[in-house]
Parts: sequence; structure tokens; C-alpha cells
Amino acid sequence: MHSLTSRFLRRALAAAALGLAAFGTGHAAPLRNEPWPQHGRDAGEQRFSPLAQVDRANVGQLGLAWTYQFRQPRGVEATPLVVDGVMYVTGSWSTVYALDARTGRELWVYDPKVPGEKAAHACCDVINRGVAVQDGRVFVGTLDGRLVALDAKTGRPQWSQRTFPIEEARTITGAPRVANGVVVIGHGGAEYGVRGFVAGYDARTGQRRWRFYTVPGNPASGLDHEVSDAPLRDIAAKTWNGEWWKYGGGGTVWDSMAYDPELDLLYVGVGNGSPHNANIRSPGGGDNLFLSSIVALRPRTGEYVWHYQTTPGDAWDYTATQPIMLAELNIDGKPRKVLMQAPKNGFFYVLDRATGQLISAEKYTAVNWASHVDKATGRPQVAEGARYEKAPALIQPSQLGGHNWQPMAYDPQVGLVFIPAMESTAYMVADPAFRFQPGVWNTGVADPAMPADPKLIAQAKQAYQGFLLAWDPVKQREAWRVAHPGPWNGGVLATAGGLVFQGNNGGTFNAYDAANGKPLWSAPIRLHALGGPITYAIGGEQYVAVAAGFGSSLHLNGGMLMPKTNAPERGRVLVFKLGAHQPLPVATEAMRPVVLPPVGELNPEAVVRGGAQFARYCAQCHGGGGVSAGVLPDLRSSPYLQSAELFRLPPLEGILKKRGMPDFSAYLKADDIDAIRSYLIGMSRATLPGAGATAVVP
Repeated sequence: MHSLTSRFLRRALAAAALGLAAFGTGHAAPLRNEPWPQHGRDAGEQRFSPLAQVDRANVGQLGLAWTYQFRQPRGVEATPLVVDGVMYVTGSWSTVYALDARTGRELWVYDPKVPGEKAAHACCDVINRGVAVQDGRVFVGTLDGRLVALDAKTGRPQWSQRTFPIEEARTITGAPRVANGVVVIGHGGAEYGVRGFVAGYDARTGQRRWRFYTVPGNPASGLDHEVSDAPLRDIAAKTWNGEWWKYGGGGTVWDSMAYDPELDLLYVGVGNGSPHNANIRSPGGGDNLFLSSIVALRPRTGEYVWHYQTTPGDAWDYTATQPIMLAELNIDGKPRKVLMQAPKNGFFYVLDRATGQLISAEKYTAVNWASHVDKATGRPQVAEGARYEKAPALIQPSQLGGHNWQPMAYDPQVGLVFIPAMESTAYMVADPAFRFQPGVWNTGVADPAMPADPKLIAQAKQAYQGFLLAWDPVKQREAWRVAHPGPWNGGVLATAGGLVFQGNNGGTFNAYDAANGKPLWSAPIRLHALGGPITYAIGGEQYVAVAAGFGSSLHLNGGMLMPKTNAPERGRVLVFKLGAHQPLPVATEAMRPVVLPPVGELNPEAVVRGGAQFARYCAQCHGGGGVSAGVLPDLRSSPYLQSAELFRLPPLEGILKKRGMPDFSAYLKADDIDAIRSYLIGMSRATLPGAGATAVVP
């Protein structure tokens, strides 16, 4: 009897904890309030929720509960947070929104009023990936380099610190993290010629406690008098050659972090070098630490503890800034506290998170730049011909990676990591005419202009495939995958209800069975849900939320590769719950009218030269061939093309500077702009329906 009673109570407690049906009453057990208080739900960033009111059996009953439209257009990549019944989420231009998490009612909005011209330093749109919340404060990093603490109830600033001078070609797009009372933030901008760092600020006062540089500075300038001096001097400096500091060096910490409070270790992911071409920045070779590395630091002091470099001497833009996740796995019959990452380079890494020792690394997508990672040394075995400095190379993955910034999730119930993965290919060749220009795009790779031949464009699309990948981190092998319409898909959420949620670039938000990938539910949202979905519980109900929009990275600069969905809209937060039936609001923005290009013959030499200039200075914002996937006007049908004089005004006179279009008069002359115009007219005629004959492109 005692045994039966114990089992009965254990079942009841377990059911109540998961929000399942209560025993003996026929009623559902009360579902306790469950927040989403940190970027990855917890400091280890697993993005797994214990909520199970929504499960495999009833997920089909999910409906739209409420939606909130952001005030400003452009890209959306944020993970919302929910604390004390309030949702805190960021839109474009680093604007913070506080919403009632139950109803969507706006509580307050904080607009940091970032100068529009700062968009010139944002490689991948004016996005923001979210905030941190702790002890009544909301922390946000702004695009122009401020770290701001807001009162969580009112949105009023409590303190603001400038993390770098506004004129420097850096931006903040990542979400801050709070670890042991310190707010930690990095920045982006490696391609623009900067030296990377990550810094920690006192959460209460805003005073800077430390700054950790990720690459050495000019040896002739002496020490930086920062915490990072010792590891840079003793470990990193000997891995660099030449005069890398003239190009900045790179190594920006623009996104991923995780924290282990037991070990008191903060883990940061470090980005690519500047320029990408390692033969330019470090012609004598070398690993170039701490590029493309995971670095463990003490959050109170910034003290270096250990590092692991995923791509020594990186030449392919294989950042290690992709999401870092902490977990406990049973490996070889023993529990191991591990760190997991699926960085751009195509290998899935499992490390001992106390020491940084490699446990395993295997390919999770198509990879040809390296054959394998040597377990004894932890180093990849680079394939012959993968270095493109002397001869062109076809490389997998491309600079977009096998996985980019979109969050992954881990479900300990099924033991699988869910990765928004890609197969991608790049044709890489050293730029023989490279000239470093601070403040603009510097890769040292001859980025080819988008081809005008529709057949070549179709081949490029086939080289980029996106899929949701379920990966077994212990066996280091694929469990299942779900193919997507294109290569650039959203972050992932896993729940105790046996579900995996993800948005795709076809404009839908979806739920899959965590055990086998079976599609269980899908909702059209007309937008691209790229950031991490979340789930939370208030008043006995479970909600599933996602922020979605147009723009950001591939949507901005890969228009030819993206599936066409709808007219661009301002981004939204969309929140779902069981039994809700709110209709999706009608789109308020209309499709931009197509303006056909002017007639007349084109000079083939000007078209080719303009394509090269466009690839160097314009494509990162306006898309290959001028084809943006919605957030910016499609330059193939721009009214500015109608005359050479009109087309020169934005880049040479700066008439659109406040809207984010920089003045390029320091880099380009009138004949350069005219050549770019010729190239875009050619692209219009070749690829825009109704625009005419094939362009004169050799």
C-alpha cells in the first residue's frame, strides 16, 4: 500500500510539474508561471523549456493570441525575454519594447535614436538580437556603441556607457549577457578594419570593469594596460606575422556567449580575421589567435582561463560566434559537463567546459575545406587546395557557414541538438587589386558580382540548401532532418511537450516532433522568423512567441537566393496559445512599384567594372545584383537609375545619409558610380521580368 501510494504521488507531482492532467479530479493541474528570463532561457543557453501544456497531441490547436507591430522597419533578429509578466524585445535601430506578455499591450518604448548614417558600418542590417534583464534593469547595446541600462518598469535610462567612439567602424547588434553582476558586450565590424574586444561593465553602476582584446595590437605601441595584455603577449602574439594591426586584425565578439555559474566561467565566441584573406593580414602564416576561437574568461575580471580555436589561421570567414551551449552528457559511460557549438566551419564541437579539451568534432553539413579534426591535437586537417591565396578554390561551407547566428536548441529528453543548418558553397579567389580602406568592406577576397545569366543564378540557388538538423552530440551523427525552401532559416526552441519550433524563410512558423522531425503544425506569418522563439506561462496558459520581420544578412544581400514571399512589412511579435483564433492583421505596406530601367546600349567594359565596384562597396547592403529580399528597395527597378545625375546623388552627395545610405565620395568618383549604374541596368534587363533583353555581360 505504501509503495502504491508513493508511486501515485510521484506521478501526480510529475504531472503537476509539467502542467499535465491532475490525478483523480478530471481537471488540469494549475500551470505555474514560467518566465523566459535570459537570452537562451538559462545561462547555459539550451533553449529548452519544461512547459508541456502544448504537446504533440494538441499543438494543432495553436492559434494566434496577439501580435504587436514594431514602430520602425528593417531587420528583426531578437529573442524576446519575459520577466514578471512583461515581454522585453528589440526591433531595428536598437529600439526596446516592453509589452504585456499576456495581451501584447504596449507598456513603454525606448528609442536610443541611433544616427541613420551609422548603418554604413552595419554589415548585416540595423538589427538587434535582444536585451538582458536583471534586478529591475533592462540592458541593451545600441548600434552606435552605447550600453544602456533602463528601468524595467518605466523604460527610463539609469545609466549609459559608450563602449567605443561613434566614429569607429564598429556596431553592436548582439544581446548583452549578465554574469556574476557584470554586463558583458562585444561588437561587430571586422570587415571594416577594427580590432576586436569584449568588455564587462558593473550592472549596478555602469562602470567598466575590464576589456579583453581578442587580437594583439601594434607591438611598437606597447601594452594596452588591459586585462588581456598577458594572454596576448604570452599566447597570441607569436601566432601572428607581418603588420596585421594596419588592417585591424578583426576577431570581433559580435554574438555568442554562455555562462557556467558553478565554474564561474564566461564563454565567448570570437569572429573572423580582418581581412578574411590570411595571406594579407599575416603573410608569414600562423594560427592568428584568438580568431575563430571559444575563449573562457572570469566574468568579474576578464581574466583569461582557456581557449579552443576551431579554425586556426582562418581564411574563410569561419567565425566561432555561433551559439554556445552548455550541457551534461553521458560520454563513454561517464557524465561530462560539456560545451557544444556548431560554428560556420561545418564541424560540431563537444568540449570539456572546465578545461577546453576537445572531446569530439564531426561534420554536421557538407565540408570540403578540411578532412577531419585530429582528436589528439584538436586541429582540423586542411584539405589540399582549400587555401585560395594562389589559386581559386570551391569551398564548402561558404562564408555563410553550415550554421550562422540563428540559435540552436538542446532537448535532454531525446538527447538531440536542433540546428538551423545549411549546405553552402563559395567560389573563393584572392583579390589581386586589394587595397585596404578603413570604414568600408575589406575582405581581400575578390567577391564576384552576381552573374546576370539566369542559368547561373539557378545554379547558385542549388548550391545553398537549408534544413532543420537533429544532431546526436554523443554519437556525433545526424538523427533526422527537415528540408526548407531556402538556406536562411530561423532559430529553434525545444519543449518538454516533445516539440521543436522554428520559422523558415518561406514565411511560416512551424512545429515538429522532436523525436523524428514529423511536421505537426504550421502558421503563415508573412514574415521571416529568424530569431529564437520562446515559450512562457502566465495565468495557467502556455504561450509560444517569436519576433519576425524582413531584412538582415542574407535577406539583405542574398535576394537572388531567397524565396519570394510577400510585400515587405514592419516586423512583429507573434504570440500563440491553444484555442486562440486572432486573425493575422492585414498587411499595411504595399509592394514597391517596378520602374523599368532606361533604354539604350550599355558599354560592356563599364558593366564589368561596375559589377566589381558594386560587389566591393554595395552588395553587402543592397544584395547581389541589387536584389534585396524586401528590406531595401530593389535597385534593379530604382527610379534613381533613370538618369546618371540622379543616380550620383545618394552615394556622392549623401542625400539619403539619415536613412542609412552612406556618402561614398571618399572612395568612389562619378565615373565609378556611372559604371555601377550600367551594371545595375544590365542586371535589370537580364533578370527583371518585363525589363527587356539579356544584358551585355561577357
